[in-house]
Amino acid sequence: MGTRRPNALQWVWYTFGGRLPAHLSEWVLHDVTCRTWVLRHFLRALTQLAPFCAVVLLLPGPLHIRLSSVVLGLLVGLFYSASAMVETNEHRLIKHGYPPGIGRETRAIYRDLRRTARDEARRRRGRE
Repeated sequence: MGTRRPNALQWVWYTFGGRLPAHLSEWVLHDVTCRTWVLRHFLRALTQLAPFCAVVLLLPGPLHIRLSSVVLGLLVGLFYSASAMVETNEHRLIKHGYPPGIGRETRAIYRDLRRTARDEARRRRGRE
């Protein structure tokens, strides 16, 4: 991956579904295909849910009701985010100029490379 990354405002824009400049498209591919892509997806989802949680916490009423509402909202939001995770990431890639299916294929290639490297390391240890 190149060293170019989005700045904080660009990342927030990207998190809420915005398109980044073309020079950051390689970073987008990395973002949705790297080993930690699931964690990155949930971080984006939590960022999207944060304003709603803040509004609920600022509403009048008993604190335990507001906190319960936030927790329930987060659980429902993260559930829906998880259910559409692969499709959402594919859409991000298509929006940044990549062909459909490239995210899934890239993750499969990386997974196979890691598996091959791990198997090779085990074989080397077995010979010693």
